[in-house]
Amino acid sequence: MYYKVSGVTGKLTGASAASAYNPQGLKPMVPSQAPPMIFAVPTKVVSETGSVAHYMGINKVPELQKIFQKTDGAPVHLKRGVMDKMLYRTTMSLTIGGTLYCLMALYIAAQPRKPQ
Repeated sequence: MYYKVSGVTGKLTGASAASAYNPQGLKPMVPSQAPPMIFAVPTKVVSETGSVAHYMGINKVPELQKIFQKTDGAPVHLKRGVMDKMLYRTTMSLTIGGTLYCLMALYIAAQPRKPQ
C-alpha cells in the first residue's frame, strides 16, 4: 500500500499507486518545445571522416624495437644512452637522499625533549 500526507490533517493516509508517484503540488509535465542545443556546432560522424588515418609524424616504432631488442646485456630502462643513465642516477640519488632524510627526521623526532 502507498501513503501520502493529507493536506487537511497533515497525517499519512492511504493512497493509490498512481498518486503515490506524483507528490502533492507536482504534476508530470511534457515540454512543449525541444530544449535549445548547448553546442550549436555540428559534429562529424565517424563515417564522414573516411577510412584513411592521418598521422602527425613518422612511425618510430620499428627503430625503437631495434634499439630495445638488442642483446647487449643492458636493462631496458638504460638502453637509449646517456640521458637514460643520467635520469636513472638522478632518480636513485634522490631516492637514497630522501630515505636518509626520513631516517634522520625519525631519529630526531624519537629523542626526548630537553627541559627548558
